Amino acid sequence: MKEERPESLRASIISVGTEILMGEITNTNTVWLSQRLNELGCDVLYHHTVGDNPGRLTHALEVSLKDSDLVITTGGLGPTQDDMTKEVVCQALEDHLEMNEDWLRILYERYEKRGRKMTDNNRKQALLPSRSRMLFNEVGSAPGFVLSDPSGSKTVCCLPGPPREMTWLYREKLEPILQELIAQRCGGASVLHARILRTFGIGESSLETALLDLIDGQTDPTIATYAKTGECTLRIASKRADRRDAEDAVEEMIAKVRERIGEYIYSENDEELVQVVGRKLMEKGLTISAAESCTGGMFAAKLTEVPGISAVFDRSLVTYSNQAKMEELGVREETLKEFGAVSEETAREMAEGARRVSGSDIGISVTGIAGPDGGTEDKPVGTICYALATEEGTVCRKTVWDTGFRQFNRIYAVLNMLDMIRRAAAN
Repeated sequence: MKEERPESLRASIISVGTEILMGEITNTNTVWLSQRLNELGCDVLYHHTVGDNPGRLTHALEVSLKDSDLVITTGGLGPTQDDMTKEVVCQALEDHLEMNEDWLRILYERYEKRGRKMTDNNRKQALLPSRSRMLFNEVGSAPGFVLSDPSGSKTVCCLPGPPREMTWLYREKLEPILQELIAQRCGGASVLHARILRTFGIGESSLETALLDLIDGQTDPTIATYAKTGECTLRIASKRADRRDAEDAVEEMIAKVRERIGEYIYSENDEELVQVVGRKLMEKGLTISAAESCTGGMFAAKLTEVPGISAVFDRSLVTYSNQAKMEELGVREETLKEFGAVSEETAREMAEGARRVSGSDIGISVTGIAGPDGGTEDKPVGTICYALATEEGTVCRKTVWDTGFRQFNRIYAVLNMLDMIRRAAAN
């Protein structure tokens, strides 16, 4: 018998602050809150960002409350005249502001303790909606609050804008309240469990085609595909009343996905490819050296992001010119003349040369035309050749991916190098 999906709260997030719209700060609050709300089992419907303008904030609040049961705002709780969140929320939920004498006293005490005089405008931070539940802010001067409309069907939670204050108030004060709210309105909290699978070597359209019947028939768990630079990710999620049920449902779906596209999956825990490769090399004690041409050291820079990689990573030789390839790696002049610098033959000799001069277990190489110029009819921009040499022999790979963007071509080259190492280290 199919289990019914538990009812959940519909939520929206409103970020208040002209500085966000001006691009002066990055809005990390919305991302962080969305993750927390989804973990509670809420369905996040909207993200709104508005400036310090009461009219536009009123409109955003009206739109959010129309479709959402829960709205969380961040920002606009400070002492200045452009901090208008409390006033707008009061008007929308038919309440009024009144002085909270307890918080006012706390503010005076904090200023006195610091040897400073509190200005009159700071009194504004002690004004709170009369029906609200105050969220005591131990790390800032503006308290948050929770306010419901007279019917109790709509709830707005207001948090300060600074991320340090917002995250602390959410964790310490607001989350338990939201858990209670979910239990009251939904007859028990639902739990969202999600896993992120990351793939390389398969495009988003091919990925979707391979999983089309699973995606078309999905109810719970759900499958969503996302494309990013050079790779694709899968988000598999289940929302159930019981966490174990949600986890089991996700694991069952992952097993089905693995049967279809297992060779392309490099992580089932949302790890970057370089993290997976670095860990595998260190676990197996496989030393590695590289010979880079078109990437100009990008592979080395990426691999050294992994803590502890010095235990296995010996060196990377940036041999950009033909002369460098011959002098540093022993690439034969005949090979360069017959096949060119961008060829699998040259890549092979580069990888074998890197392994030979370093004594590493693995030698990896790359040579290509990153663009935007330099391509020919036979070797267009985006033509990149790779080789990986071990004691068992040398394998080569060639990709042609003309995006027209030099940086993408180089990033894509590094990902291919990492993927070749991943596959070799798995054997």
